[in-house]
Amino acid sequence: MAALTEEQFDQEMPDCVIQLIEGEIGGDLKSLKNVKGLLERLTAENKRLEEQVLTISSSVPPRVSAALSAAEDSQQALEGILQRERALSNTLQQHLQGAQAWADSLGQTLGQLDTIERHLKYLQCLSYIEELSDSIQQFLMTSSIWEAVGAVGQMAKLDLSLQESGCTHLKSYVRETLQFWHKILKDRLSGDLEEVLTQLQWPFLSPPVASLSPPTNGPDLHTQLELLVSQLLSLQTSDDLISEKRSPPPRPGLAPGPPLSLPIQIMMLPLSKRFRYHFSGNRQTNSLSKPEWYLTQVLMWMGYNSKFMEEKIQPILDHAGTKTNAKVELCRGLLCLVQEKLALDAPRLLYDDALFCHLVDEVLQFERELRGTHTYPSILSGALPILLEESVFQKWLSVERKMALEKVDAMLSAEGAWCSQYKDITDMDELKAPDCAETFMTLLLVITDRYRSLPCSRAQLSFLALQRELVDDFRIRLTQVMKEESRRPLGGRYCAILNAANYISTVLSDWADNVFFLQLQQAAVSLGDEVFGPLGATEVGRLASLEGSLFEELQALLERLRGDMMGRLLDAVMREVQEKAQPYCKDRWLSMPMQSDQAAMSLSSSACPMMLCLRDRLLQLQQLLCLPLFQSFWQGLAEKLDLLLYQDVILYNHFNEGGAAQLQFDMTRNLFPLFGHYCKRPDNYFKQVKEACIILTLNLGSALLLRDVLQQNQEADGVSSASQPLPECALNELGVYRLAASDVEILLGLRASWPGQ
Repeated sequence: MAALTEEQFDQEMPDCVIQLIEGEIGGDLKSLKNVKGLLERLTAENKRLEEQVLTISSSVPPRVSAALSAAEDSQQALEGILQRERALSNTLQQHLQGAQAWADSLGQTLGQLDTIERHLKYLQCLSYIEELSDSIQQFLMTSSIWEAVGAVGQMAKLDLSLQESGCTHLKSYVRETLQFWHKILKDRLSGDLEEVLTQLQWPFLSPPVASLSPPTNGPDLHTQLELLVSQLLSLQTSDDLISEKRSPPPRPGLAPGPPLSLPIQIMMLPLSKRFRYHFSGNRQTNSLSKPEWYLTQVLMWMGYNSKFMEEKIQPILDHAGTKTNAKVELCRGLLCLVQEKLALDAPRLLYDDALFCHLVDEVLQFERELRGTHTYPSILSGALPILLEESVFQKWLSVERKMALEKVDAMLSAEGAWCSQYKDITDMDELKAPDCAETFMTLLLVITDRYRSLPCSRAQLSFLALQRELVDDFRIRLTQVMKEESRRPLGGRYCAILNAANYISTVLSDWADNVFFLQLQQAAVSLGDEVFGPLGATEVGRLASLEGSLFEELQALLERLRGDMMGRLLDAVMREVQEKAQPYCKDRWLSMPMQSDQAAMSLSSSACPMMLCLRDRLLQLQQLLCLPLFQSFWQGLAEKLDLLLYQDVILYNHFNEGGAAQLQFDMTRNLFPLFGHYCKRPDNYFKQVKEACIILTLNLGSALLLRDVLQQNQEADGVSSASQPLPECALNELGVYRLAASDVEILLGLRASWPGQ
């Protein structure tokens, strides 16, 4: 802050003094004698502060001067270092400028050396190629085949090492030279191998038969076979380079396989010639309507020649150190012929549904036999990828949909569509599925078997979407037929529709837990909305966590249909029962004879029509409905009947002792046993009626005590004490758990046998 002026000091100083005096002395004039002591104390404090200031002032200058001196020394040292650095930098810069000319001259010389070295290597490479060519020529002239094969292998390695080189002319020269010698060597070995195979009767076009007189030169032939196959295997690298084998366009869901080994290619030549001779051109065997001819022929060739491949070729391959399976290689070679033929024929059948369906069936059957009978590995491509070409696959889907809908129309219009084909076989008719529903689910199962082996998840999900569409279409058809039959809900066809909805829902529930469909569910989550359209985040989460299923929506719709039909059925039966129960509701319960006045109690005559109706309907629907539906039905009927009897019979009337006893007899000895055929404790489904009978048939003393307990509880507003038990405890002791205290009071009021009445 700025220093105070004299005027400001005069103005502010008295105020400070006044405040100090007021704080120390106050307004009491008698305390002025303390001013002397205050002055002495302040003088001493001022002196002490002055001494502290002098002490600090005397100690600070030496330390500050020492720090300044150290800083000056450091600065001088730093300046010395900087001067040395500048001098060294100048010296180095002068040296670099002087050496630049030498560096430029040396760089030019090194560049020339590098060029000469590259030229030398280029010439060495040419010389090496010439040497290899001369060596191969000499080896072939002296029939040193193994040495010639080795030289060709070295040339192939050289070709591979030059793949990244920019010397295009050199690469072309090496490739042409390699191709020249490889062709000569391959042709020579191929001719020798074909000759040996011919003597060994390759290929086998019919089931091989053990010869009674084996050829005398058999061991020599096998030795030659082993030698030739081994030499051809050594030419595999150069053959792949020269042929520049390109994989076929990738099929959906599958990666292209490696090329066939060279010996197998040669062994395939006679089979390829026969296949193309019979199944191309204008031959009678080349028929679009008979794909089974060439598919069966290929499978037969696989079977006929597999033993030779396993016994003769496989040991040679194993000895050569290759990981090739001879039988699988033969199948791959034959499959190439099938794939070419299918790729040519399939587009020509897109406009003929019958022939196209036949082709698909034959290809699926071929695939099953290939994977099953011939144990062709699943990781390798079969014949199915041809069917996954976009145009072919869309045609397949449309034909499947068309054929399925036609079959659904036929099965629903059949004479026995709504009858179970196992109705006379009790053990096999638990679900009582009508023939149309069972045939429909069999149709879906057949579709599943057809697309189960497809190698592409997207294609499988497309078929699953078709199945979901067919199920929803069948549900709509069931709903339409149900509406036509809704006027006769107790008829056989109505119940058959109900069984059909339940059967389809049950099968879909089983499918939801099937491993195959669970895998498709995970595929659907990973593919997103490519097949089933946009899925909500909640639905995707449920599918991913397996809480939901791909059939959940369809099951919900079928459950809604089943619930609606079950409600209509229950309402129809209850209307009939309620009509038959009218005399029973209006019976003279107040003037019934005492139980002691009757020799033996019997069912009320007014209850007979109702009981007969219940018995007949239960027996009828037990025969018509499957067990799960019938259980749901009779339990729902018992619930509605319990409410009907409680409201329209018990609460609607007053009862004397005889009336209450008769009601209990009708219920416990007649109504409950009707439902006793379907459960062990039928009274548990009539809790209101059972507990009302307990209250109405209580002896007089117990009824009075119970009424007092209820009245005391009501007067005390529900406050209990040790001497006043809760009404629930009293009711539970009597076996009453369902009815509330207020309901029991109403029932007690319906009793006519009270004292004084």
